[in-house]
Amino acid sequence: MTTDPTRQATSEPSHRPVYRLRRGELGVLDIATSTMANIGPAFSFYFSFAGIVAVSGIASPLTVLVAAVAIFLLGNTLSVFSVRMPSTGSFVSFIGRSLGAIPGVASAVTLIVGYVIALAGVIAATGAITALLLKDFLHLTVSWQLLSAVFVVFAFVVMVTGVKASTRVAGAFFLVEMVVLAIVSVTLLITHAGSINLRPFDPANFPGGLKGLGLGFPLGVFLFVGWENSATLAEETADPRRSIPRAIFASVALMAVTYLVISYTSIVGFDDSTSAIAKADIPFVDLAKSVGGALGVLAIAAGFTSTVSVLIAAANSQTRLLFNAGRERLLPAALGRVTRRSQTPLVAYLVFFVVALAITFGYGWRKEPLVAFGDLATLGTIMIIVVYLVANLGLPVYILRHDRDRLSVVRHLLLPLLGAAALVYPLYSLLQPGQEAPFKYFPLITLAVLVLAAGYATVLRLADPGVGDRLGSIIADH
Repeated sequence: MTTDPTRQATSEPSHRPVYRLRRGELGVLDIATSTMANIGPAFSFYFSFAGIVAVSGIASPLTVLVAAVAIFLLGNTLSVFSVRMPSTGSFVSFIGRSLGAIPGVASAVTLIVGYVIALAGVIAATGAITALLLKDFLHLTVSWQLLSAVFVVFAFVVMVTGVKASTRVAGAFFLVEMVVLAIVSVTLLITHAGSINLRPFDPANFPGGLKGLGLGFPLGVFLFVGWENSATLAEETADPRRSIPRAIFASVALMAVTYLVISYTSIVGFDDSTSAIAKADIPFVDLAKSVGGALGVLAIAAGFTSTVSVLIAAANSQTRLLFNAGRERLLPAALGRVTRRSQTPLVAYLVFFVVALAITFGYGWRKEPLVAFGDLATLGTIMIIVVYLVANLGLPVYILRHDRDRLSVVRHLLLPLLGAAALVYPLYSLLQPGQEAPFKYFPLITLAVLVLAAGYATVLRLADPGVGDRLGSIIADH
């Protein structure tokens, strides 16, 4: 071992140091809260619910419920892998150990690109929401670009201080968000008590039958993006083999309940009128404003705190994939270094934020920032879902190769295959032909990223035959 606590020697001839993150910093509550902060229920719901209602009608809460079931299926895959080999590399390590070096490296490139693009959208939304708040309540006009840059610097500084501090800052913003959502929801249900009914949970109210469910389902899945956050924090989590599965299922369950409550509240608040919801700028916020100015301010505040918590929690989790790819030398080794004092992946933070901010400004400078958010979030999500799909297919292969004696037909074969099947329609809906610009270009961009990722993985595998052995080789609790 070296004298530097952030490093340990390897058995390779070059004795390159392997940098480690600080272990045992986080508990189940920390990583569950970080995961829910990454999902950002107010942030996600505010900008997605009107779209779900447009295709699923007043039965939109049922669409949210079906989407939650699909996410639970994905959670099964991630939890099984995390019990057997908890790793900061998360899906990348799991795919590499299941399907081999080339799929593993290709998934690393694809997932990191998807996450960076999606985070660029979040950065745009953070600046946009803050600019709106300043204009509406303080009558100050500040460019969203400047505010986006300020929040990136804020998130970077918070993250560099250490994983415990950064997860707790994100958690504090998330707690404010949840309290506000609860207050607004209860108030709306009380003021619209005469409209309370069970129609939102009647499948007969889907427009066009099950077609309405199918069209809304991809947006329902999008609400939960970020559910996988806890897996990348494995190395810094006490007892990760138990803590990560608990955090996954607890956070998805609480978010499912939250979305069901606020979606039902929104339908009731608009008296089951889908046309009224379609006319609203942000349905939940507009409802709150209709009850009273103070309630409207609270609802907007929830959107702001949610956006900030998403920015910190998402970046915290996703940069660790970049760090681990550098540490395992799937990407340049400099990315795999950590600071001596806080043992945080400083280089990965810098690269991730600089690239994301460049995409934010490069794509969104002359666009409405919330439009840029929608575009970038959609493109990034496509690449992320592709990796989800491959990971689900990889689980049966992993169990059959490495743990056949403990094979469970239901948990190791049926559920992951159902999870993969559940992603096919959302993926198709995002890639289907005939869409308007810029969405019609997204299939080509995704295909280009996948081809380049596979090409890079192939070249790396030929140049470095040992890359397959390094993939997923650093286990969190070893």
